[in-house]
Amino acid sequence: MPTELTALSPVDGRYAARLDELRALCSEAALIRWRVQVEAHWLEHLATHKQLPALQGLAPAVRDEIRRLAGDPAAVDAAAVKAIESRINHDVKAVEYYVRERLRATGATEAQLEFVHFGCTSEDINNLSYALMLRAARENVLAPGLQALADRLRLLAHEHADVPMLARTHGQSASPTTVGKEIANFVARLERQRQEFLAVEILGKFNGAVGNFNAHVLAVPEIDWPAAAMRFIGSLGLAWQEHTTQIEPHDWIAAYCQALSRCNTVLIALCRDTWGYISLGYFRQRAAAGEVGSSTMPHKVNPIDFENAEGNLGVSNALYEHFAAKLPISRWQRDLTDSTVLRNIGVALGHSALAYEGIVRGLSRIDVDREKLARDLDQAWEVLAEAVQTAMRASGIPSGYEKLKDFTRGHAIDRQRLRAFIASLDLPEAQKRRLLELTPATYLGEAARLARNI
Repeated sequence: MPTELTALSPVDGRYAARLDELRALCSEAALIRWRVQVEAHWLEHLATHKQLPALQGLAPAVRDEIRRLAGDPAAVDAAAVKAIESRINHDVKAVEYYVRERLRATGATEAQLEFVHFGCTSEDINNLSYALMLRAARENVLAPGLQALADRLRLLAHEHADVPMLARTHGQSASPTTVGKEIANFVARLERQRQEFLAVEILGKFNGAVGNFNAHVLAVPEIDWPAAAMRFIGSLGLAWQEHTTQIEPHDWIAAYCQALSRCNTVLIALCRDTWGYISLGYFRQRAAAGEVGSSTMPHKVNPIDFENAEGNLGVSNALYEHFAAKLPISRWQRDLTDSTVLRNIGVALGHSALAYEGIVRGLSRIDVDREKLARDLDQAWEVLAEAVQTAMRASGIPSGYEKLKDFTRGHAIDRQRLRAFIASLDLPEAQKRRLLELTPATYLGEAARLARNI
C-alpha cells in the first residue's frame, strides 16, 4: 500500500495528515460508500411504490439493513466491494453485488434482491454519488475553510483599519491607504466569490441508459417514472436534472469548479501581495521555535505559507480549468472520458484545502511593522501632489495638474519643498491650512472607515 514516502500525489503523501476530513469524503473508499448509499436509498424509495408488490413485504431486518447502508458510511466495507470488483472488473456492478450480499444475509428474498440497481445505468449511481460527495466537500471542508480565511482577514482589517501605509500603483509610490483597507479589499472579493460558490446548484439525474426511462416504462408502466425520479433526487437534497443522455451533463460541476477557481484567484492575489509586503518589511513574520528558514542562511524566516499556498492554488486551478472545459463534453449519448477525470476531483479539492489552511496559518504569524510603514510614508511627500492639485482645481486655479506634474515628476520632494509650494498658491485660507497640515500619514480619505465597515 502507498505510504507518505511512496504516494504519487502529495495530498496522499506529504500532506496526508492535513487532509483526513476531505479524504473521508472524496477518496476511492468514500466514492464506494457514496455509491452504496445511493443504491440503498433507491431501493428504499422503490419500496414506497405499491406497484412493486415484491418490496411491500420487506422483513424488518432487511429494512434496517437498507437504512444502515443508506445512512451510515461506517456500515460500508469498501474493501469488500473492491474485492468483488477485482473479480468482475466493474466498479459500480461490484457495489450492486455487495448490496445484494448484505441484504441476502439479512433475509431478503431473491425477488426482492432483483430490485437492487433496478432500472439503473451505472451513471445513475455515479452522478448522484459525485453530487453527494461534492456537496459534502463544500459543506464540511471548502466553505468552512474559506469562511475561516475570510474571518481571519476581517479581524486583521479591523485591527489595522487606521494604520497608514504607502500605496504602490505600478510598483511606485501612490496615494496612501491603510493596512486594514487593503486587507478589507480581499475580504470583500473573497466573500462575493464564496457566496457564488455556495449558490452553485447541485443537480442529479436518474433516468436510465439514455435518459428516457425506456426500461422502467416497459417493465412497470403503472409508475410515473419521471415523477418518481424527481421525488427520489429531491429526497437526497439535490436538484432534478430532467433532460440528459446517459450521463448528467456535468454543467453544474463546471460551475462549481469555476466558482472555486475564482475564489482561488482572489487568494493568489492575496498571497502575492502579502509576500510583497513581507519583502518590503511592512509585515514581519514571527519565527517558530526550532524551525529552519534556510539551509545556508540562518537568519531567514521565509514566507513559505504564502508561497506554498500560491502553488497549491495554482495546481487546483489548473485542474478546475480542465474539469470545467472537459466534463460537459461527451460524445453522443455517452463516452467514458469523464470517469477518469472525475476521479481526480479530490486531488484538486485537496490542494485548495491545503492552501486555505496555509494562508490562515501564515496570517496568524505576521505582525505589522508600524515604524517601517511610518518611515516609508515620511519619505514620500510627493504623494500629496494629488491632494494639492485637486484642491487647486476645486478653487478654480487653472492647470493645477500640470503645475504639480512639473513640480514633482522626477524631483525629490520633501516636507519643506511641498509646504513652500503650497504657501505660494492663491488658495482660500481654510483650504491652504488643510494642505499645510497634511502629511502622507494623514492623507487617508475614508480608508479607515471602509476597513471597519467590512
